[in-house]
Amino acid sequence: MSTVSMTVNGKSVSGDAEARTLLVHFLREKLSLTGTHVGCDTSQCGACVVHVNGKSVKSCTMLAVQADGASVTTIEGLANGADLHPMQAAFKEHHGLQCGFCTPGMVMSAVDLVQNNPAPSEKEVREWLEGNICRCTGYHNIVKAIQAGAQAMKR
Repeated sequence: MSTVSMTVNGKSVSGDAEARTLLVHFLREKLSLTGTHVGCDTSQCGACVVHVNGKSVKSCTMLAVQADGASVTTIEGLANGADLHPMQAAFKEHHGLQCGFCTPGMVMSAVDLVQNNPAPSEKEVREWLEGNICRCTGYHNIVKAIQAGAQAMKR
């Protein structure tokens, strides 16, 4: 066991983790941040996307010890109190979710996209989401939500 320390959603945290513990399991089991979902454990679905040092990462492919000393943001850390992050609000407003299982990973991926490309085209959004699977929607409303969220993030 190693003690892993990091900043998660702006708070310093630490906990014991085996060398093989995935970041997603550390977040969910040690820190009780269950908004990050485990969908496949094989880096296929994107339900586990979080930000590590400002970049989107599939947390099922990163060990917790690799995040030692890092700054991690989960879906729980996006909102400002009761005020949703503009991307979260856009997903709600534009019906960019159905069952909601993929939504945290989609939102986290979308925020990273918009931070790097403030006005993504439909094609760019669809290409960026290639690693995020939604089994319920046809992605149409997700793309609309991301583009609306991008506009709202400019304000």
